[in-house]
Amino acid sequence: MRPGDKVICINDKIDADKSTEIRRDFEIWITKDKEYTIREILDNSGIVTGVLLDEVHNFPKFFKLINRYQEPAFAIWRFRKLNYATAPAEAISEVEELVEVDKEQDQLVKTK
Repeated sequence: MRPGDKVICINDKIDADKSTEIRRDFEIWITKDKEYTIREILDNSGIVTGVLLDEVHNFPKFFKLINRYQEPAFAIWRFRKLNYATAPAEAISEVEELVEVDKEQDQLVKTK
């Protein structure tokens, strides 16, 4: 995954023993089955890779574990990358040309 990728949340569960900590650190939490866009990926000093999302902005906090202020990031394992089938512009252009040719041939048949 990388910034700009569309992802879907596959796990929004909060362990009961971490509920207080999570509620303190995150004003806004993620929702399972909702689509998001990765804004930034943080390695969090090698502890756990986290992602920041375009659709969710939380206030930066000081985290003792990584000894710095940063926006709380969601663990990357909570998301799965979405792979939308997208057609390159050239392919779309070719389809449009084929449609135009088909229309021209249809007109020729009708005039005969």
